[in-house]
Amino acid sequence: MLKFLAEGAPQNPLIPDTAELIIGLLCFFIVFGVLGKKLLPNIQKTLDERHDAIEGGLERAEKAQAEANRTLEEYKAQLAEARHEAARITEHAREQGAVIIAEMKEEGQRQREAIIAAGHAQIDADRRQVTTALRQDVGRIATDLAGRVVGESLEDSARQSRIIDRFLDELDAKSAAAAGAK
Repeated sequence: MLKFLAEGAPQNPLIPDTAELIIGLLCFFIVFGVLGKKLLPNIQKTLDERHDAIEGGLERAEKAQAEANRTLEEYKAQLAEARHEAARITEHAREQGAVIIAEMKEEGQRQREAIIAAGHAQIDADRRQVTTALRQDVGRIATDLAGRVVGESLEDSARQSRIIDRFLDELDAKSAAAAGAK
């Protein structure tokens, strides 16, 4: 190109000089090589990190959401199972309560029957005791009254006992007949 300038020939601006073309291509490839080896990997690394931060964050969020949903389902299943278990325990407690109440009623009935039987036995024993004491008192009073009426003492015990027993037996027979007629 220096030759053309020195010669004074007009230079075509669209056709570059060969030396300048070679130097320009050499510089272009050196800059392109440096950019390809040093700068583009750093840019790609930054872009990958940015992509990972954006897309990876979304993926991690989706995974966390799926894990949360799975945990929620497990919780709901455990809660439903716990409710079922509580209902079963409540039903079992009701059944046990009903059994205990039935047993207590039976025990109360047995105790009632025992108390009634003991009361009847006590009443029968008291009746016999009172009847015996009453017989003795009635016999003694009757003997005293008869002795006053007759004017003599009727102290013969064996005879007195037979008369009193016969009188009271007749009295018992009349009261049993009167009770049977009602």
